Amino acid sequence: MSSSAQHPARPVAAPAAPPSADALLEALDPEQREVALALTGPVCVLAGAGTGKTRAITHRIAYGVRTGVYVPTSVLAVTFTARAAGEMRTRLRGLGVAGVQARTFHAAALRQLGYFWPRVVGGAPPQILEHKAPAIGEAARRLGLSVDRLAVRDLSSEVEWAKVSLVTADEYETACAAIDRDPPAGFEPRTVSRLIEAYEDVKTERGVIDFEDVLLLLGEMLRSTPHVADEVRRQYRRFVVDEYQDVSPLQQFLLDQWLGGRNELCVVGDPSQTIYSFTGATPHHLLTFSRTHPGARVVRLVRDYRSTPQVVTLANRLLGSTGRRRGPDAPLELVAQRPDGPPVRYTAYDDDAAEAAGIAARVARLVADGVPASEIAVLYRTNAQSESFEQALAAAGVAYLVRGGERFFQRKDVRDALVLLRGAARSADADQTVGELTRDVLITVGWAPQPPAARGAVRERWDAMQALVSLADDLPEGATMPDLVAELDERAAAQHAPTVEGVTLASLHAAKGLEWDAVFLAGMSEGLMPISFAETDEAVAEERRLLYVGITRAREHLEVSFGRSRHPGGRASRKRTRFLDGLWPDEPARDRRRAPSAGGGRSAQADALDDDDRRVFEVLREWRAGVAKETSKPAYTILVDSTLVEIAQSRPSSVPELARVNGIGPAKIDRYGDVLLDLVQGV
Repeated sequence: MSSSAQHPARPVAAPAAPPSADALLEALDPEQREVALALTGPVCVLAGAGTGKTRAITHRIAYGVRTGVYVPTSVLAVTFTARAAGEMRTRLRGLGVAGVQARTFHAAALRQLGYFWPRVVGGAPPQILEHKAPAIGEAARRLGLSVDRLAVRDLSSEVEWAKVSLVTADEYETACAAIDRDPPAGFEPRTVSRLIEAYEDVKTERGVIDFEDVLLLLGEMLRSTPHVADEVRRQYRRFVVDEYQDVSPLQQFLLDQWLGGRNELCVVGDPSQTIYSFTGATPHHLLTFSRTHPGARVVRLVRDYRSTPQVVTLANRLLGSTGRRRGPDAPLELVAQRPDGPPVRYTAYDDDAAEAAGIAARVARLVADGVPASEIAVLYRTNAQSESFEQALAAAGVAYLVRGGERFFQRKDVRDALVLLRGAARSADADQTVGELTRDVLITVGWAPQPPAARGAVRERWDAMQALVSLADDLPEGATMPDLVAELDERAAAQHAPTVEGVTLASLHAAKGLEWDAVFLAGMSEGLMPISFAETDEAVAEERRLLYVGITRAREHLEVSFGRSRHPGGRASRKRTRFLDGLWPDEPARDRRRAPSAGGGRSAQADALDDDDRRVFEVLREWRAGVAKETSKPAYTILVDSTLVEIAQSRPSSVPELARVNGIGPAKIDRYGDVLLDLVQGV
């Protein structure tokens, strides 16, 4: 039976009328409305995590268009990721605004450079290097340097930092001395300076440019060619820059050329989310905006609509503990707007393997409780940490995807599916909805009404096809196959992938700008958070902000954990991150700045138990005290209060059920499993 037989055609409804100017304002809170009404002059929006900044700026643009203040094609909105630019375009389209350009810095610059290059320089613009490594390797060989793959990678990053920081080869040594910057290990500043010069020579000989050159060449073209600058400035009269805390000197240089001394600029950012300084990003331009643009209107968005009060409180306390509450770089104090949610969970596992298994079990429980897998993320500091979580999730039968892997639209199965969908768009059955047609097409390339039971490549292909089906279903009623193909083409151009059903595994840096219902912050121990090579005060402060970003990705469920040992049976020498001093419950006295009894007093979680659960908890607590006395160990090393609370609440009746409890790893099962099950059943 075809999918069309299962899904009868629905009547086509007329598209909804775009909201009026008044309706646009009514949809905003007071601070967001202030942003929307600030249509002219320099505007600086300090927007905390989850405070609706994208909503505020898209409604500002829509309100400007609806009131006749803005011509849509005169607005250029730039941000840092293709996903964010795609989200902005989607929202503007939903508000009935067409013609506004929403692009990344590089996409906007590349489009303009491609347009003006034939007229100013002649011929087609140079090809762009996809990767610097081959050219860096060639430059190193010309200098007689012995470099391996890792050294080439580090040198490529350093060359990129120099270029986005507007540091030339001649200026590199002086710049490093001025900011106390160390070049990549094993290289002197003078050597890197020579390498930068050689790298530029290699590109010139090959007739290619890199991604930084796109911005630099366009900026120089606008600065030195008045008629080109005039044409661009006549076209774009109003600018919006999102994530302004991450702008680099090179991006600011290009923005200045676009503006040409004008003040029609709205910037949006949060100094507390500055986490890319290693790439040349700096919050300097955001923090000094009011000085460089006298009379600028500054609006603070602090109402957090994303996260529960429990998550928001932890985020505020994390940054509040720095002691800096004044000045333009002071953290914004978020105010939670959602109702209460579950408490933040903290777990110290015996080792990394136990942590991965414990998190996989917790993820499986959340999925079983109805949380979609695509709304769950496991975040960690380094990409090398992903492997253990991949293995643990696979063993638990949980679908996952690693952010930063192969791009969605570059997958062969997705490319093949797009070819078939384009063909279907040319011969679509008018009696079928776009969702039904999509199912009929994709059933020939791996989609089925139910997912395959096995993991691996077959399930990954089904997940990708299901993402296309879901996107078709999400289109407005009355949409056609050509509409779907146009949407997919636009997303492919911007690398704005649809949602694939699976738990996201990602580094904290890669998680920026995203959010999930449930977030697991894994490996939160000294050496990983902050990372061991963060040796300066500035580097450690950025690591704290990185943890803040991770915390604020969670809407409802947030779990923080680390492994006391790297390997099973290893020495439990790790300590949880210093950033959670005073915030981690039931932590040992020797780890606290102020030292309460280690496990002696009951936790707030225990006090919140009902009478039946509290009786179980007290039995478990009494047992723990006896074990601690017999073994001459602190009570917390047996089991922490939060684990006893969960056992009391869940009443496990088997080893697999007990293994799902946070804080119960294989070693604890072997040592205490039978006793715990007997205690629970005996109450």
